[in-house]
Amino acid sequence: MTSHKTTQTMKPATAAKKLGVYLEATPTEFQEGVVSRTELNALQENPPEWLLELRRNGPHPRPVVAAKLGVSIAGLARGGVTDALTTEQIEALKNDQPEWLQRERATQAEVRKEAVRIKEKNAERVDQPRRPRS
Repeated sequence: MTSHKTTQTMKPATAAKKLGVYLEATPTEFQEGVVSRTELNALQENPPEWLLELRRNGPHPRPVVAAKLGVSIAGLARGGVTDALTTEQIEALKNDQPEWLQRERATQAEVRKEAVRIKEKNAERVDQPRRPRS
């Protein structure tokens, strides 16, 4: 008996997310087709010009925008940023430093500090010998 290996495919939205690009900015044939795991790997290993251009100049999806600005996705929404942004727009925000961006970056820094504190506390707990219960 021989087993038939089926090709694993994904929707364009999933592939775009894995590639870190904004789906609506990709070529029509990418948006309307399905992407196999092999095709996705090929795009990652040897990106075509359209993919390089999107990664370089955008428009970028919200997770990428958030990462480039150093804030959370929720922080983008609180700041009124709901659409994809180009690299140029992101740089303009970094240069202008609007109040909401400063506030969200400070919040993100506090979240990171708290995560480190919790991690250290948990590491200490693991290192301490357990006392027997009485």
